[in-house]
Amino acid sequence: MPAGFAHGFCVTSETAMFAYKCTDVYNPTGEGSVIWNDSDLNIPWPVQDPELSAKDALGKKLADFAPDSLPHY
Repeated sequence: MPAGFAHGFCVTSETAMFAYKCTDVYNPTGEGSVIWNDSDLNIPWPVQDPELSAKDALGKKLADFAPDSLPHY
């Protein structure tokens, strides 16, 4: 996926292995988190109460991000 592209996943098994390939050194100030259940995106997740990281639990709706903070392709 291209740099800056929003992505998410849901593990429904007991274990999973997930690997990231990054384009640069991790920079937490350059990231954001879209809330997993953003009603505007209407993603049919197979869970009702997921276990989230602290960062993802504080996610916001995609519509609430400043347009100039989003990537342009």
